[in-house]
Amino acid sequence: MSDYNNHLDNNDNGNGKNSFQERFNATRFLKIQDWNLMRLFLITVGIFIVMSLLMPTKFPRVLNFQSMGFQMSEIGILGIAMALAMITGGIDLSLNSVANLTGILCSVILTRLAGPNVAEPQVGLAVFLAIVIGLVIGIVCGLLNGFLIAYVGIPAMLATLGSMTLFTGFAFVITKGTGFFGIEAFQKIGNGYVAGIPIPLIIFAAVAVIMIVVMNNSSFGLKLYLLGSNPKASIFSGIDNRKVLLRTYALSGMLAALAGIVILGRTNSANPDYGASYVLQALLIAVLGGVNVNGGFGKILGLVLAVFSLQFLSTGLNMLLFRSPGANFFKMFSWGALIILFMIINVVSERRKQRASIKKPKPA
Repeated sequence: MSDYNNHLDNNDNGNGKNSFQERFNATRFLKIQDWNLMRLFLITVGIFIVMSLLMPTKFPRVLNFQSMGFQMSEIGILGIAMALAMITGGIDLSLNSVANLTGILCSVILTRLAGPNVAEPQVGLAVFLAIVIGLVIGIVCGLLNGFLIAYVGIPAMLATLGSMTLFTGFAFVITKGTGFFGIEAFQKIGNGYVAGIPIPLIIFAAVAVIMIVVMNNSSFGLKLYLLGSNPKASIFSGIDNRKVLLRTYALSGMLAALAGIVILGRTNSANPDYGASYVLQALLIAVLGGVNVNGGFGKILGLVLAVFSLQFLSTGLNMLLFRSPGANFFKMFSWGALIILFMIINVVSERRKQRASIKKPKPA
């Protein structure tokens, strides 16, 4: 964001007061974000310690960590995709539909090209082809969203709501209302290990690292932040906001397709209405991770911490309430309770800072 501050200096146009105010707001928000990141880290560590103390023989085990690695990866990838759309000031409600459509079309390819009597080299080629086509499908779906938002001018919520229905309907047409089951060609992707680490977790970590580098060290990341924080300043600096939106939603769609491939590999099936609550969970992760709902600010590292904290909490509660009625449905309750608590802490902390700044005497 130092480039963003330099941009404000270079485009002051004699209005020093406005430039200083925007620079002050950006710096202040970044400090708040850093504090939120530290707070989220402490919450994550605290949840882990509490659950480990409550269940010392169950929670802090390698097998449990491996299980959580499989569970958190797909929703973590969707959370990153949601964060990208939210940083622009928009939202993407079609992520889960894109993931399901990708899984279904990949299942069609694998069913026809990688049957039980097919040689191993041909199966590998079919898997590679299915992955490439699946990612292209996600990009195309994202481009449609970006076109509707950037060039047609439809609000992001309405555009992605409509495309969500479109993609889901297309998936139902392909499957004729059922689904594909017993798709084992992707099994290693969704259920395999590398040095004891689940492959889906490795994929999620790779996506997170790549996106951290892109958002912090590329012109695209700078343009994305500037677009979300101040679209007019973005235009005056020579950035084509429509192209940035188009690329952002294309990238978001590709990540959703990647999540669909991971889901297909983990469940060995593809269904048009799988993961009905995934969009809400991705939105919760993005908000808890520190992404500003108005756009312009957000860190991928915060989102990763949010994924871990929510997974620790839901897994720990499920273990504690294993024999209780409705224990399997405690995940959403725990996630909602944590995000409400986190928002309350943020609001109270911000009010205290504002009161302290008002009481503090101004320098001469």
